[in-house]
Amino acid sequence: MISLSGLNPEQREAAETVNGPVLILAGAGSGKTRTVTYRIAHMLENLKIPGKEILAVSFTNKAAAEMKERVAHLVPPKVRKGITLSTFHSLGIRILREDIHHLGYNNLFTIYDQADQMSIVREGLKSYRSSKTYDKSIVMSKIGLLKNKGISPEEFPKSREYDPENNYDGATEYVYHFYQEKLQFYNALDFDDILFLVVRLFRQFPEVAKKYSQRFKYIMIDEYQDTNQLQFSMIQALTSTHENICVVGDDDQAIYAFRGADISNILNFEKQYPNTKVIKLEENYRSTFPILDLANQVIKENTNRKEKTMRTSLHEGELPLLWATGDSDHEAAVVVEEIIKLQSHGVHLSDIAILYRSNTQVPPFEDQLRISQVPYNIIGGQKFYEKKEIKDLIAYLTLIQNPRDELALRRVLNVPHRGIGSVTLNKNLGLAQEQKRHLFHVLSDEEEHEGIKKFVDLIKNYQRIFHEKPLVESINQLIEEIQYYDFIDKSYDSTKLAHRKREDVKNFIMTADRFQDRYHDDATLKNFVERLLLADSQDRQNTPGDDTKINEVTLMTLHGSKGLEYDFVFLIGMEEELLPHKKTILDGSDISEERRLCYVGVTRARRKLIMTYAKERKIYGKMIPRFKSRFVIELDKCFKEVDRTNFGDMSEDEVADFKKNFFGNLMDSLK
Repeated sequence: MISLSGLNPEQREAAETVNGPVLILAGAGSGKTRTVTYRIAHMLENLKIPGKEILAVSFTNKAAAEMKERVAHLVPPKVRKGITLSTFHSLGIRILREDIHHLGYNNLFTIYDQADQMSIVREGLKSYRSSKTYDKSIVMSKIGLLKNKGISPEEFPKSREYDPENNYDGATEYVYHFYQEKLQFYNALDFDDILFLVVRLFRQFPEVAKKYSQRFKYIMIDEYQDTNQLQFSMIQALTSTHENICVVGDDDQAIYAFRGADISNILNFEKQYPNTKVIKLEENYRSTFPILDLANQVIKENTNRKEKTMRTSLHEGELPLLWATGDSDHEAAVVVEEIIKLQSHGVHLSDIAILYRSNTQVPPFEDQLRISQVPYNIIGGQKFYEKKEIKDLIAYLTLIQNPRDELALRRVLNVPHRGIGSVTLNKNLGLAQEQKRHLFHVLSDEEEHEGIKKFVDLIKNYQRIFHEKPLVESINQLIEEIQYYDFIDKSYDSTKLAHRKREDVKNFIMTADRFQDRYHDDATLKNFVERLLLADSQDRQNTPGDDTKINEVTLMTLHGSKGLEYDFVFLIGMEEELLPHKKTILDGSDISEERRLCYVGVTRARRKLIMTYAKERKIYGKMIPRFKSRFVIELDKCFKEVDRTNFGDMSEDEVADFKKNFFGNLMDSLK
């Protein structure tokens, strides 16, 4: 038996309520994951519900993996056998692998990344007869928006999203048709297609939706406030034969409207499922009372929300601070000076985060951290899987898995160099189009071009090798056979850069090695390629919370900080036109999401919170006066304001130390 005695009363009620619709409002730091994990364990161990009847969905692979790990610690393998713990997109892939044939696709489809998508859009725009030129990224973005709203190419001209006077909408209508036809011809999907096609499958074939609803008799959805229209439609279909649906979320942390998330899904859940039981998790185990008090005061100003007030037993703690600084450079200087002081008192840099609304706020902080020789990590930038060498290797693996993938083929046909130029490629592309055959099949008939013959033989040979040998051994053999390391060395003049690129390839192999260790017999080429193409941003970078935690300060946007926590948080730029953002103010939009962003930032802090604003900033070359954010003006005095521009609240020793370090570092940087 699984004991629930370690849960608080609300958590225990949530874990024990299994039948019927349940809405768990889980505030920041309220032990949501622990509650959901024990709920699953209770269902499996205590209620003897078969694992194959339970579906739990989260938004990231990282969150799904954490849930799997926690359940594994509570329940033996035999009991949890068959349970599905996945992301929406992984679930979508699973459904499509089984039933996409209803929509005219083969179940061995490929998932295209952004570069592959852009290639098709570029091709579509070239064939669109117009004297105007169009930005392919705008067209691609509109297609993604339409898919996330469940609008097909045929439905687009009749939808609210279509403006007949907008030239871009006319181009998008043509390209959207062209794009989808090409994808289906290549037996490929893009990332947005995964949920789009699942919903289309469920709508056109209700018996398929019924099959999955009867299979998954108990459904849990995490981070429900972040669901969009397609995900909501999936959930409706999956509960078509029952109402055993438990959603967990916090409307106060709904900050992804720009990605299509619809807060009304959680706010209106009780209307969709009238017999809903609502359980509020209001005990915060993360932050001290002064920090939580400030957070409660920030968010209570939002009117369209589920009423709840977070509480904590951690009553001791420092009052949050609001620092007034001179300008952006001074703001960065005083924050980094405080970080150095914290470090001198034994604080690990990995326990410190600098959070901001906009990436434009970063450069002064990066400069000051570098000057002060403080290690730091900016979450963002180029992702590992977007690097050229990694994309080359993924293209090889994709092509070996699915030779019909023309974009993967074209990427690596002459990588490394095989003497296959654009003239030869275009000739074969023409033949493929004329004969209505796939390019790889046309190339397979080539008898004269030695480079093409070797390439085709290579791909066919590795289809066999990957079937016969372990994943990592096969990848290593492939890299060695195509002499990819030599190719890297010849491609870069800089030895240092070439070394870095070689290290990237080795890291890719390590990724495959970890995958093989974890999945054993299921570590097939198909599953590995699928995992790579579904990897989300949290899987692709060294984010806080990884096992290999590096001792460096973390800088990230407020959007990126959700779900994370730090002992010491600097929430910078608490100004009008930064938080709330200028665009929201000028548009006259509802600022409630901006306030939720502020709430998310505040609740990342465990022990100490320091907010900052600048009295002026350089904008378009001119120093412009700045003003405190309304989000702090509205508050009662639940924080202490300190004017750092006049050193008024610092001791003589602190002022001397500050000046010595600040100006000393500045002079060192100018030498």
